[in-house]
Formats: sequence, C-alpha cells, structure tokens
Amino acid sequence: MSSGVPPVLIFLLGALLVPYLTGRAKAGLLLVVPVVAFVNLLLLPEGTSWTYTFLGHQLIFAQVDKLSLCFGYIFCLAAFAGMLYGLQERDDRQYITMLVYVGSSIGAVFAGDYLTLFLFWELMTFAAAVLIWAGNTEAAGKAGMHYLLVHVFGGFCLLAGIVIQTSQTGSTTFGYLGLDGIGSVLIFLAFIINAAVPPLHAWLTDSYPESTITGTVFLTAYTTKTAVYVLARAFPGEDILIYLGAFMTVYPIFYAVIENDARRVLAYSMVNQVGFMVTGIGIGTALALNGAISHAFNDILFKSLLMMTVGAVMYVTGKRYCTDLGGLYKTMPITTVLCIVGAASISAFPLFSGFVSKSMVIAAAAEGGYSVVWFMLLFASAGVFHHAGIKIPYFVFFAHDAGIRAKEPPLNMLLAMGFLAFLCVLIGTAPGLLYSLLPFPVDYHPYTAAHVVGQLQLLFFSGLAFIYLIVNGHYPPEKVGLNLDTDWLYRKAATLYVWLSDKPVVATENALARAYRSVGIRQNIRFAQLCLTFDIHVIDRAVNGVANIFASLSKTLRVLQTGQLQHYAMVIVLGAFVLLSGYLFF
Repeated sequence: MSSGVPPVLIFLLGALLVPYLTGRAKAGLLLVVPVVAFVNLLLLPEGTSWTYTFLGHQLIFAQVDKLSLCFGYIFCLAAFAGMLYGLQERDDRQYITMLVYVGSSIGAVFAGDYLTLFLFWELMTFAAAVLIWAGNTEAAGKAGMHYLLVHVFGGFCLLAGIVIQTSQTGSTTFGYLGLDGIGSVLIFLAFIINAAVPPLHAWLTDSYPESTITGTVFLTAYTTKTAVYVLARAFPGEDILIYLGAFMTVYPIFYAVIENDARRVLAYSMVNQVGFMVTGIGIGTALALNGAISHAFNDILFKSLLMMTVGAVMYVTGKRYCTDLGGLYKTMPITTVLCIVGAASISAFPLFSGFVSKSMVIAAAAEGGYSVVWFMLLFASAGVFHHAGIKIPYFVFFAHDAGIRAKEPPLNMLLAMGFLAFLCVLIGTAPGLLYSLLPFPVDYHPYTAAHVVGQLQLLFFSGLAFIYLIVNGHYPPEKVGLNLDTDWLYRKAATLYVWLSDKPVVATENALARAYRSVGIRQNIRFAQLCLTFDIHVIDRAVNGVANIFASLSKTLRVLQTGQLQHYAMVIVLGAFVLLSGYLFF
C-alpha cells in the first residue's frame, strides 16, 4: 500500500490543465503544482512503490530513498521559484513544457528500472529542446537542434547500453553498475553527456543562453543535476570520474573569463560547479558523496538565482552583453543585492550555501590523498570567484556607467529571487538543515577555524588578483566575439565529410557512370547475365546505392552546421538502424 502518488504524475497532470485555465487561476495552478508535489514527497514511504509489469519487465515509478528524495525536494523548490519568476511570460506552450520538463526530471530521479529511466530521460531531452526553441530566434533554433542531436545520440547510447546490460544480467532494476562491460560503458557515456563533461559540454554553453529568460532558469536546474543523480546512483567510486570532474572544474574558467555574454559566463560556471559534484562521486567516500549531493542541491539554488538576476536585467534593459551594461546598481539596488548573494554563494563565502557543500568535496579529496586533484579544486574555487563571483556583479551592476536607468523587475521576479537568496543564506548559516537530508550520516563541521580562514584567504587573494588585473589593464577586455570550443572539432569534421560526400564521391560516381555507358559495360554484363543468370540491375543498384548512402549521411551531418529541423528525421532513421543492427548482433 503506497501513500501519495507517483511524483511525476502531479507535474504531468498540471501540464494537461494549463490550457483550460486563464489569469489568476492559471498562475495559481503553476504555483500550486510544485507545492503539492513537495508535500507528496513527504508522504512517500521509503522503498519501491507504484510498480507495474510491462512485457514481462517490472516498471518502478517510485524508488524512494534519501538520495532520490534529496533531489526530489530541490527539484520541487526550484520549480516553485521558477514558476513564480516566470509568471510574466504568459505563454501556455512554455508553461506546459516547463511542467513536463520538471516532471520528467523527477520521473528519472525516482525511476527504479532502466525502462522507466529511459522513458523520462528522453522526455526530458525533448522538453528541454522545446524550451530552447522557445527563444524564437535563429540562434535558438540552431542551438536547440545542437542540443537535440547531442542528446539523441546520448539516448541511443543509453538504450543500447540498457539492452546489452539487461540481456547479460536478466534484470532491469536500476542501481549500482560500475564500469564492467560494454553495456555499462554505454550507459556511463550517456550519463556524462548529460552532465556536460568536457569535451562533450558545448551543447550546454551554446543552447542554454538562447532560451527565453525563464526557460534558461529552468534549464539551469535539471538536466545536469539529473545526470549527477544517476552517476551517484550507478557509478559511485569510479576513479575516472575523479579526474574528469577535476578537469571540468578548471577547463571552463578560461572561457568564462573572456566571455562577454553574461548568461554564457554563467553557463560555463555551471560546467565548473558540476565538476565538483562529479569529482565527489568519483572519490566515492561518504563525505565525498554527501558533498557532491549537497553541492548539487545548493548549485540549483545559487545558479538559478544568478540566472534570474541576469534575466531580470535582460527583461528591463533588453541587453545581455557585459559591454552594454554597468551602473545599474543606482536604479536596481534590490536586484544588485540579490545578485551579490548568489555570487557569494557560488564563490563559497562563509555563511552562504556554497561554503558548506563545496568544502566537503575539497576536504574529501585531501583525506583521500588526491593532492593534484585537491590543488585543481582550490584553483577552480579561486577561478569561479573571478568569473561568477566578481565578474557578473561588477560588469553588470558596477564597472563603467552605461547610462541605463532601468527600474526594478516586476514583483513576482523579485519575490522568486528573494526566496532563493533566503535559502542560500539559511543553508549557509544552518547547514544542519541540508545535512539531515543527505544519504549518509554527516560527521563534518564546515565552520572550523581552518576551513573558514583557509577559504577567506583563497577568496582574498583571488579578489586582489582581479583588482590588480583591472587596475593595470591586464584583464581580458569585454568585447563581442565568438569563442571557439570543443564542438568546433566535430563541426569541422562534419564539414569535411559533407565536402567529401558532395565533391569527390559524387564526381567519382558520375565518372563511373559515364564510363559505364561509354565503353559498353552494359552489353558485357548482359552477356554475363546469359552465362551466369546474373541480374543486370545489381550493378546499377550497387553504384547508385553507395552514392545514396553518402548523400544521406551528408544531409544528416549538415544538421550540425545548419540546424535545419527537417533533417532530424534522418537522424532518427540512422540511429534506429544502428540500434537495431546492434541488437540483432548481440
């Protein structure tokens, strides 16, 4: 007997009701749905519930333990804040997509089997792509297609891994896997794609900033954190995650420092913060896992807050580039203070939420003897203070006066930002509230003299370095430009393949066709047909078939360059072909 209902159901039902309501009733529904979902989580008993049998496999819609509940709680809190923030959107399509996106993320978190996980994993992918397309610009269209292509590839990896893993073990139960065989490796690859592990991260920095103001806030909270959850569930203690995560923390810093788009700066910092979580999962001790999960919880709060403050500036000014902003503290003091709270939290200042979770991961690296990793995490902590803790508040609200005298954003946006800022301070000053939700008993005290003094020294010298660079004119200039990332490699590879398919291959096929007709090959084949009962059309089909295969693949890969939606069907066809071939082979 189960109490409550499947967590995903509340959000999906809410999405179905949106078109039938207007005005305050619709606003009330959007705010009530995450509240009801949160209360429902409090009623769910630990264990598995809401199980069904489908084609001989058991589907588990509620695998409830402290790990899934921790992510469920923060997902509901983020949904409430996001819906409150986005009440001014007045776009039913966005509201429906947001509810489906949140619901599918929660569905994936509570999934107790591979089939249910895959169902919500893919639903989450398509909902996120629609949110990106809601930006309704050419850039949003291409970014949404980039997102979709990468995640459809990840989905195929996940499904292929599930098929192999299930055939080998005979079980569809989702739990600890470890890297043991091709099936688990494919599942692992799918997970780290969603976690935006470099060099598979460019989809995030390209797509999230192109969504709507509210859409970007929602995107910030769910896809990567769902990936953190499944990694913590299936691959804790895998050494490769330690080094992937450490690299994640350092790599984006250099891009964020030179980036001019404020939302792209925060997108790069998102990769940086997820790196701390991935490192903690890789270390795999109770302290490290608690640190990773608590930091995922806190990151949703302060990253959403920072995205909201930048979005509020965009809402009232219509500008998103640091070069166009500055001096806004004069007319937007409340938003400025809220942004500083978010900046202090992501920078792990004592008394703010980031300090009580990030320090756990760093301490776990030190206790585990990972000296190089520990140093990389410290360097990354100083770096994030540079690009998110100082750069965003400084260039957006202070720095040069751009002459913009914008008013504060609407009240609902201020309330949403204030709610998240309150939680950042509350958790920072009373970390026991968060620690009580974590899956392992917490024997860690963040507010020791060594932790506080060490972190303040790090932030102090990082701040001095920023001031020195600014005063002496050495800080990278803020200017509009295009920064090439790792996706440049596969985009160029796709360009080369398209050229090969369109030029040499087609030219060779045409030359063969001309020779075929001019030297009388057809007559010779007819003679062979009489001798060997050979069908003349086989040669035609073979020659033309090769050219058609190259042409089809060429069209598919052009999507990486053009972002044309009509070519997506070809991706599905090719993916299904690969998947079915693999299934038959294994």
